[in-house]
Amino acid sequence: MSSIINQAFPPQEGLIEENLLALTQLEAFVDALTPEQFRQDFGHDGRHTLGKHIRHIIDHYAALLSGLENNKDVIDYEHRRRDERLEQWPQQAAHRLTETKVALTALLGRCPTDRLSLNYPVGDGMQVLDTSLARELAFLTSHTIHHMAIVGLLADQLGITLPEAFGVHPSTLRHWQRERSASVATAWSA
Repeated sequence: MSSIINQAFPPQEGLIEENLLALTQLEAFVDALTPEQFRQDFGHDGRHTLGKHIRHIIDHYAALLSGLENNKDVIDYEHRRRDERLEQWPQQAAHRLTETKVALTALLGRCPTDRLSLNYPVGDGMQVLDTSLARELAFLTSHTIHHMAIVGLLADQLGITLPEAFGVHPSTLRHWQRERSASVATAWSA
């Protein structure tokens, strides 16, 4: 995977690729879960489940894609769908992750610097911020990886072993790759 991230992509393609890599990891993880594992409560108040974090990730992609439909170009992460079936049934979540990956791939023809608006809640009101598709794709990569790291901690409590790169930001993967390359180069020069 790190070799894919290390390739030179045009800006938008690279941002979409980072999102697709994270969603592919997530999809493989979700595909392997039972409904009981997916809904297992964690924390003293039981608010955390694998399913809730997965649904939250999916909701954010749906908000971006919905905002791009019909040339609205207004993104609103505050008013997400919050489909509870996606936090209850891993098969439905996996299916939605597949649909999301297809929709992201379809964005390859869109200009990454197209101006978009982001509705952002401040106090009792809403502030409209200027943004771009590239900026929102970068945000979604970081947001997804952040929640995948939490999912990884919860999965560990269930005894589920995940790949080393699961929930690790692409910048960290690139750093690890540079470190490995440097240590190999050092070993060869010694």
